[in-house]
Amino acid sequence: MSETTTQTTQENLDAVADAIQAGLVTAKQGVATALDAASAALPTASHFLARFVYTTCYTISYGVVFPTTLVAMSVPKNNAFVQGVMDGADAAKQKVDEIIGNYGGARESAPAADAPHP
Repeated sequence: MSETTTQTTQENLDAVADAIQAGLVTAKQGVATALDAASAALPTASHFLARFVYTTCYTISYGVVFPTTLVAMSVPKNNAFVQGVMDGADAAKQKVDEIIGNYGGARESAPAADAPHP
């Protein structure tokens, strides 16, 4: 090989090395820019998600509680329907207490609601 060929090959290798180094620098800058963009977008996305969940839960609870309360307030208090609902609720509470009591928790030592007080 002649000196010209060796010099041309060395210039080509230097050009390739410079291109690779420039590519690495550009890639590092791109990663840094992407990280900055992601860190800026995360709070915005998090705020949007939190607001969406809050609004959804608020709408559902308002849509359930308001009509239920409206109907409950419009029913007269002293009739068989209301007494039946109250008796059913009491029976459900007693059943839950029985079920919880079967697991041997702290509820066993608690006095029963219907037991006479000394």
